[in-house]
Amino acid sequence: MNALLQVRHLGKSFGGVKAVDGISFDLAPGELLALIGPNGAGKSTTFNMVNGQLHPDQGSITLQGQALIGRPPRDIWRMGVGRTFQIAQTFASLTVLENVQMALLSHDRKLWSMWRRAAAHRRDDALALLDQVGMKAQANRPCNVLAYGDVKRVELAMALANDPKLLLMDEPTAGMAPQERHDLMALTQELVVQRGTAVLFTEHSMDVVFAYADRVIVLARGRLIAQGKPADIRRDPQVQEVYLGTGKTFERTSP
Repeated sequence: MNALLQVRHLGKSFGGVKAVDGISFDLAPGELLALIGPNGAGKSTTFNMVNGQLHPDQGSITLQGQALIGRPPRDIWRMGVGRTFQIAQTFASLTVLENVQMALLSHDRKLWSMWRRAAAHRRDDALALLDQVGMKAQANRPCNVLAYGDVKRVELAMALANDPKLLLMDEPTAGMAPQERHDLMALTQELVVQRGTAVLFTEHSMDVVFAYADRVIVLARGRLIAQGKPADIRRDPQVQEVYLGTGKTFERTSP
């Protein structure tokens, strides 16, 4: 595999607890890789180390051969790593268009004058991003009046503002209705194909994982216990055992 992201022997402890214990994986351009596991498996810790919010105790993370460890999140963003959050992060009082313009301002390092220039900054580029996520028609509406699924689409447009090579999506469908979940992930899959972007996402909804992931990696107690195609992960006895304790099943739910 021609890896875009390489994670090697990554580890992080909090006190005497190993939250992440020596995990390694690769992610290729144009691939959707799901990171799953029960609560406390180390998913969020892994995510936050890739994004630069946490510093690992051991291991390496490289993006196209460039080390990410030691760089602040803003520098990692400018290297081409976008991110969405479990709880959508938008400016509620600003319009849909202004939210995307703010992300473009950040990418262009012009935040020092953001309030004066936001309304005019790269308006056409912002509208083009909103068109890609199906939100152009709502460009002038404030985010605080949108349905939650639409807020998630705005956040996705903001994450695409730096034309990312890698997109990190933390619980992208959390709080969404079943049809909204599938609509958002189908859109993400389409954008991945168009842009060749790599996506690493965490997700608790197994119907989303098995419907849209190209590969799945499974963590339990900080260790990587399985990785492979969704069909192989579904049948893996160790994965089934891990999820039995949380009440999870691997039956796909129709959208």
